[in-house]
Amino acid sequence: MTGFIPGPVLLLGAPGVGKGTQAKALMAAWGIPQISTGDILRAVRNDPAMASTEVGQIARGLMDQGHLVPDDVVNELVAARLTHPDTARGFILDGFPRTLGQAEWLDHHLVVTPGADGRKQLPVVAVSVNVGYNQLLRRITGRRNCPVCKSIYNVYTNPPKTEGVCDREGAILEQRADDTEAIFQERMRTYEALTAPVVDHYRALGRFEEMDGELAVEDVTARIMAALARLRGFGNEVK
Repeated sequence: MTGFIPGPVLLLGAPGVGKGTQAKALMAAWGIPQISTGDILRAVRNDPAMASTEVGQIARGLMDQGHLVPDDVVNELVAARLTHPDTARGFILDGFPRTLGQAEWLDHHLVVTPGADGRKQLPVVAVSVNVGYNQLLRRITGRRNCPVCKSIYNVYTNPPKTEGVCDREGAILEQRADDTEAIFQERMRTYEALTAPVVDHYRALGRFEEMDGELAVEDVTARIMAALARLRGFGNEVK
């Protein structure tokens, strides 16, 4: 739709729902970046420009000591990333805001801080992708990775032609150490405890929709785009 500006988009969903896949589809469709706190923190370690900033030095010092980076430091890092020109039309948030405090900070920041193009910023709109617990468990514990070509298989839904062997490289497939049921259960408890207040926050503001993540990937993408169009007041469909 002509004139559509995505603005800040928050994709919510438990581990394994496919947020990364959906984020890539939205990035390709609208030419906006994904803002990931994981990527930002990796840049603090590997990008000299980021590491040389005052907040970058603080974050790196904490990580080097094995400490978690607190909300106020993460907030500053995100604020710095949002000044980049590629965020002018919008961006997709990944892993942030993770807590109610971060959500409230972000809402305030977008109101009082001009965007990368100097104009007033749109508020965050949030979409939650929902997948049933048993399906998520199969996605996580069934995941296998090729150490050579990085292809991803699933023993339940996308198995290799030969059990345990990559179709392309013939390499023995590996399971990530954290793709176990026990760790998945712990990640789910953490996600639900932290994210429920964030969901309630954006629902109360009228800037939230939920959808079925067990549909075909393309169908989920189309529904997310339609939901974002409605939340931005552009009707039911946007491309």
